[in-house]
Amino acid sequence: MAFNLEEKFILQAETELEANLPVNYKAAMLENNGGEIEVSGDVWEQYPILDKSDRKRIARTCNHIITETKSCEGFRNFPSNALAIAGNGCGDQLVLLKQNSNYSDSIYIWSHETGEIDKVASDFNELTCL
Repeated sequence: MAFNLEEKFILQAETELEANLPVNYKAAMLENNGGEIEVSGDVWEQYPILDKSDRKRIARTCNHIITETKSCEGFRNFPSNALAIAGNGCGDQLVLLKQNSNYSDSIYIWSHETGEIDKVASDFNELTCL
């Protein structure tokens, strides 16, 4: 279940990532920090941004984008400039790619089996939130 998010937690995540997240992604997370999205007929579970406002929200967001990305870095073919924002439960990830000090607007599927990256949307708003 997704909940709203205060902007200060997005800013904290950006500081830790040393990069700016895409504007439309941030706007979506402010309204629904997590939840499910549909991509190419599959349902993906979005990783939230860590919310430290109270114990309940900390527990609900402990699988946040930074933790999940660090977990994916254990795969030999996970791109070093990728940020995991959702998973399909089978190992594949929806990722944003970092370019300099910004993550690009485009959303990609990273295949954990092949290491291939395929663009699925030019902007977060093109995805269907469930």
